[in-house]
Amino acid sequence: MSTNTSPDSAAEAESAPSESSASETATASGTSSSAVVPVDVPPSRRFWTRLDNPFIAGFLLTLGGLAAFSLGAAITNISTVIIYIVFALFIALGIDPVVRWLSGRGMSRTWSIVTTIVGLLAVVAGMLWLVIPTVVGQITQFVQSVPTMIKDFMQSDLFHRLEGTFGEGFESLIGDVQKFLSDPGNIAAIGGGAFQVGASIFSGLSGVLIVLVLTLYFVASLPQIKSAMYELAPARNRERISNLTDQITDSIGGYLGGMVILAFFNAVFSGVLYAILGLPFPLLMSVVAFCITLIPLVGSVLFWAIASSLALFSNPLSALLFALIYIAYVQIEAYVLTPRVMSRAISIPGSLVVIGALIGGTLLGLLGALVAIPVTASILLIIKQVWIPRQNSKK
Repeated sequence: MSTNTSPDSAAEAESAPSESSASETATASGTSSSAVVPVDVPPSRRFWTRLDNPFIAGFLLTLGGLAAFSLGAAITNISTVIIYIVFALFIALGIDPVVRWLSGRGMSRTWSIVTTIVGLLAVVAGMLWLVIPTVVGQITQFVQSVPTMIKDFMQSDLFHRLEGTFGEGFESLIGDVQKFLSDPGNIAAIGGGAFQVGASIFSGLSGVLIVLVLTLYFVASLPQIKSAMYELAPARNRERISNLTDQITDSIGGYLGGMVILAFFNAVFSGVLYAILGLPFPLLMSVVAFCITLIPLVGSVLFWAIASSLALFSNPLSALLFALIYIAYVQIEAYVLTPRVMSRAISIPGSLVVIGALIGGTLLGLLGALVAIPVTASILLIIKQVWIPRQNSKK
């Protein structure tokens, strides 16, 4: 018995396995897809964003405020120590160029440091030995002679002309000036806080010894300190950081040494000019000039106003001559002496010099104004050599 198979039944038979396999595949894929269910995982939050309890948040914020207050109080308590460290560090940076110059002449670094420190102490001790007694005597004499100077000025023709121009308010202004100058405490404030800062730093033999020991340590170990700082940076950046640090330290050292030299020239010129013109207290004005003119750009103008005003009470003609001659010296100092002496320092825009001097002077008096300028120069150098090239590389 033969069985005949039609083409349609054969096609159905062939398609049946394929349909069953397709259905099985679809079932398997549906099963696998239904087995993997995506789960919404909440993003991890930082600790501070999980403070849902107001009590815990307030407690932690209070602890943070107390910690900040305690840190500020601790810094305030050690402010004198910080001044010691900063002052010693800047002295070390100022005399380091002299040490390296002596080392380059064949002297060992140890003997270069000893020679520099001994020479510096000898100069300072000699100046104090010669100047301090005379300056103290002239301060006493100046305070005692203020009423006489004011009285003589009020009887002069210049006073009557000024009174006729400005009215009776000018006489009250002169009275206020007399009251200010008659107070010895205000004499120390004439130098922008120079004497107060000096008294706070060298308040006793212990302060002097601390600054001296720190200065010796910083000068002796300055290369080791810089090498240790380089180790904190990544190896690929150490050479660049080394070059930048050398530029900053050289600039600060050159700046401090240059400012001391310029202030010394200014003090000598002012004292000699006061003596030649017959004005009183030339040595006192020389010391005041040295302290004030340590502040660049601002110091010379400030001393010119102070010295000319004080000379006006003694002799108006001599005061006018002093004002004119000193202004001429300031121009010579700005265009001849300063470019030669400050050749190693970083040039700073005049506006930043004034702003830095005002901020530093407000915070720490004369010491702050003196420190603020090289700090500003260092920040400018970092911006020019690090931040600006990094921004230029971004496109």
